[in-house]
Parts: sequence; structure tokens; C-alpha cells
Amino acid sequence: MSTPPLELYRDSNHACLMFSDLIDEDGVAVQANQFLIVDDGTGAIIDPGGILAFNELFMGMSRHFSPHKLSYLIASHADPDIIASLDRWLTSTSAQLVISRIWERFVPHFTKVGKTDNRMIAVPDGGGRLPLGRHELVLLPAHFMHSEGNFHFYDPVSRILFTGDLGVSMTNGAEARVPVTELGPHIARMEGFHKRYMVSNKILRLWTRMVRKLDVAMIVPQHGAPILGAKAISDFYDWLDGLACGVDLFDERAYQVPTGMIDPQTRQLRPALKAVGA
Repeated sequence: MSTPPLELYRDSNHACLMFSDLIDEDGVAVQANQFLIVDDGTGAIIDPGGILAFNELFMGMSRHFSPHKLSYLIASHADPDIIASLDRWLTSTSAQLVISRIWERFVPHFTKVGKTDNRMIAVPDGGGRLPLGRHELVLLPAHFMHSEGNFHFYDPVSRILFTGDLGVSMTNGAEARVPVTELGPHIARMEGFHKRYMVSNKILRLWTRMVRKLDVAMIVPQHGAPILGAKAISDFYDWLDGLACGVDLFDERAYQVPTGMIDPQTRQLRPALKAVGA
């Protein structure tokens, strides 16, 4: 049985909950967070997750908000750990899927034929504002971080910025419940992921220039722990501004015809044998 969700924010009309441990932590699948936002009786799930998380999330959210009243399934992008459970959500609720227009014709591959008809809100590249209860969510462009069509979600009521795969740290579900208030010691858990999954420093700097204009109290990624407080958030922006990543780090050494052989038994790469007489 999973632990109760972490309450990121609550007032009399608005709540943000984070589910961090809905899948078994056996090393088979990466830890992932799912989020429920409720405003004045209107509910949305951000990055609902894959099949592994569906049953626990459906039952877990039922204790706080009826899934049958859910208005939106909001997806930062179209990776399996984000929306592989889409078919089951579309069957179990009347919610609409909110996702980048880039993925509008790809996400039906997660469902039975016709399941997504009239059930998708395709977000243009520039983003927009999505009504939620008496307020709205701001859909912020975050393309190539790490997906071609990608959005982050800013909640002006809680001042939480939901950042998908940006700010990710490699932790377990329990550790993900502990907000980070000092960035320095936390960088080691973020660095490897960001160097590989973020496309370039140019994109990071364009993003930080945009979000520095927002009043952000907490940054919450889809994997790992939230980043809490003005100092840690400012340090996170500064770290991104100076981070070489993605194509910045690749050159011709990464694009060579391979010679090693993959052993199907060990699933490891072994050096190629020298040809006789070579």
C-alpha cells in the first residue's frame, strides 16, 4: 500500500497533492511523481503516469477527489511514464487530455481506436492559460527539455511550477517527499540526468529568462524531490544557466560505426574478436 500523498499546498478552495511512490521500487521502473490539483471542485491530474501507477493513483485520488469528476489529464509530453495509462483514464473518466499539438496524432497509439476523438486539447507551441475552477493554470513552453513538444505548468494560486523532466533527481519515493532547500548538495543527483536529457544550454537559458519573471515558491519535477524556497530556486536557475548539456557535449566520437558485439546472454557489450590473419 502506498503512503498518503504529500500535500504541497492547501487552502479552503485549492489543493495540490503529490503522489511519489505508486510503483514498486524494485529497480525495474524509474520513480515518478503524479499530481492532483483541485480548485473549487474542478480537478486535474498532471502527468498521470504509466500502467504501473494507474490503479494506485485512481484509488489514492479517490480519497481526495472523485475521478469521475476529473476535468483534465495534463501531460508535459508523451513519454510512457507520463501517459502510458491514457486508455484506462479515458475509459474511467470523462477528462480531456491536454498535451502539445506535436503529440496530437501520436498519443492515440496509447489507446483503442477512436478513444481520443474529441477528448484532446492540443496546445500550440506558445502555450496558453487553462481554466481550472475559479482560477487557471499557465501552460509554459518548455520545448526540447527534453521533448520536442513539451510544457511546464505554473499554478498562480500555490505558486508551484510543475517542470516535468527539468529539475529531476534520482531518488526513491520516500526521498522524493523531502523538499530540497539547499541546492549545492543536491546537484550530484541531478547533473547526470540533465546533461543527457536536456538538449542544450541555449534552451536552458531561454527557459530561465522566461520563468524568472514568475513568482515561484516551489519547483516540482516529475521525478525526485521538489525544490523549495527563493534561494534554492534562484540557485537552480543559475546552475541551469551555466550547464553544458545535450548537443553541447556531443561530437564525432559519439557517432562511430560500432565494432563491439552485444552478448544476448549477458546483455553486455563485448569487444569484437580480431579476424584470423588480421
